[in-house]
Amino acid sequence: MAYRIEGTLFEVCTCNILCPCWVGEDPDGGVCEGLLGWQVEKGAINGVDVSGITLAMLAHIPGNILKGNWRTVVYMEEKATEDQEEALLSVFTGKLGGPIADMAKLVGEVVAVERAPITTQLKEGKGTIKIGRNIEAVMEPFKSGAGQSTALHDTVFTTIPGSPAYVGKASTYRARVPSLGLNINITGHNAVQGSFRFEG
Repeated sequence: MAYRIEGTLFEVCTCNILCPCWVGEDPDGGVCEGLLGWQVEKGAINGVDVSGITLAMLAHIPGNILKGNWRTVVYMEEKATEDQEEALLSVFTGKLGGPIADMAKLVGEVVAVERAPITTQLKEGKGTIKIGRNIEAVMEPFKSGAGQSTALHDTVFTTIPGSPAYVGKASTYRARVPSLGLNINITGHNAVQGSFRFEG
């Protein structure tokens, strides 16, 4: 086995609530500008311990999510060693196969890989994400009448294959990324959080 990693996914985007991309429909407004991040809590890739490292990407998705052609900027947590960066990129670019490889095939261009401080305070779908000075999100989950977090299961698209996705709302989503032509500053749009365990 080349790798086994597990942790927490966070995601916010410019789609309304709920994001239609997860069920294979076209994004609201024709495009989706999404921040996706995987906070690895524990795991190893080809013998490299990557516990405690977060990888994120800002993705411009130009139409239906299943048609691909995403343009992305990848953010590697600045405390990652070179070996950890190489190991994580090998998983999230699909080179090592496994469940994340299908998503990696949808990326048409990686515009840049950048180091940045990444801070997260997330618990049960609620919390904050900051990447450098130009990306920030605050998210809160939807709840059932019994107080349980609302979840999506068995969707045609997912960033956490095999796990439920807990849906909610981002009270803040701000991202200024000139290399993708993005300057986002919106409130009340889609947010998703969940757990992942990837093996390949």
